[in-house]
Parts: sequence; structure tokens; C-alpha cells
Amino acid sequence: MSHVLIVDDERDLAELIDFNLKSAGFSTRVAATGEAALNAAREQRPDLVLLDLMLPDMPGTEVCRQLRAGSLTRDILIVMLTAKGEEADRVRGFEVGADDYVTKPFSVRELVLRLKAILRRSGPPKEDSAALILGPLKLDVGAHRFYVEDKEVALTALEFRLLEYMMSRVGRVQTRDQLLEEVWGLSSSLETRTIDTHVMRLRDKLGPARACLETVRGVGYRIVDPNAA
Repeated sequence: MSHVLIVDDERDLAELIDFNLKSAGFSTRVAATGEAALNAAREQRPDLVLLDLMLPDMPGTEVCRQLRAGSLTRDILIVMLTAKGEEADRVRGFEVGADDYVTKPFSVRELVLRLKAILRRSGPPKEDSAALILGPLKLDVGAHRFYVEDKEVALTALEFRLLEYMMSRVGRVQTRDQLLEEVWGLSSSLETRTIDTHVMRLRDKLGPARACLETVRGVGYRIVDPNAA
């Protein structure tokens, strides 16, 4: 049973989400402040945090940053939940390590399906999974670690899944619809900018190999071998 920490100071909304997640088979805990959320995550490590951006004591982005900085909480899946839909807020959430972003108002049923999909796609890797190597990049799937020129680089769970999917298909163009279904695990609509922002953040983390992750205008993305003729 997956455990979800719901962080939102709107009591009615938090109770609605809590009821629907429990009905869907999740175990849950609710926190109304950033400090309470951090304490709850340390006491009982959740599989996923549904995190409101606007909290009474600190921004949700700061909660996200602190979770990513903690050795016991850095790999927790984090989905930002906010009434704000501006590009800057979305990008800021991804910059501090959010895995996905849901804008209020939203369908509770779709939210439950999205959380299930994220958890399913981000399940533990097989221990015998071979490492993927491409030029200076090394993705150790079994250990869930990523290296650029032998230096470890931190990735969020969805960034790791996205890179694994792309590196296992070198040279092949992946459409946004393919990425939506295979990486996010969703067949319903997700804002194109969400996918594009994830790719942009991932490309920045590739460092000297960032040019390997190419945009194919009007189609999607592909990763290429820098040593290919």
C-alpha cells in the first residue's frame, strides 16, 4: 500500500483528497503547514507528497527543497498542487525538484489516476538492471544513480525515468504523446509545457553532454550518441 502525505491548509480540499485516496487504497496523512509536513515525512517516510505551493508558514517550494536535501527524503515523489498556473511558478517548482505539477481546480478522480500512474512508473528498479552508458553519461538503473563524467548528479524520480527511457532508445525520436504514456503513465491530457519543462531541466543536468538531448521541432525529442559518426 502506497503512503501519500497531503500538504494543504485548505481543510475541505485536504479532507476531500484524503477521502478519495483512502477509497482508492492509499494510506494517507494530512499536514496543514510546511513544518508539519517536514516532520511528518521524517516520522513516516511517504511514497509521494502532494504539496500545495501556498502554505501559511513557508512556500511549498521551500518544503520541496528541504525534502530533496534530506538523505532520507530526497527520493520521495513530489507533486505540486497549487492555484497558480503561471509559467514561472511551474518552472520554480521543477527547479527545486518537483516531479509533477497539478493546477487547481482539478478533477479529484484524474488526480488519483495521475498519482497511481506516477507511483507505478517510479517503482523500484530491478537489481540486475544493466547500467546505460552514452559518452560521458552513465545511468546506473539498479542503484538508481546517475553520473556525468564520473560525477554523481541528482535526478528526481521522473527525470530518472525520462532519461532511462530516452537512453534505452538512442537515436529514436520520441513524441510527446509517447513520453506522456510511457514515462508519466498517462493517456489523458497533460500540459505540453510540463513535458517540455522536464526535458529542459534534464538537459541542463547533462552538463557537457546536454547537446545529446535534441529537440525535433514539431515532433518531440531524441537522445543521440556523441561518438556516432
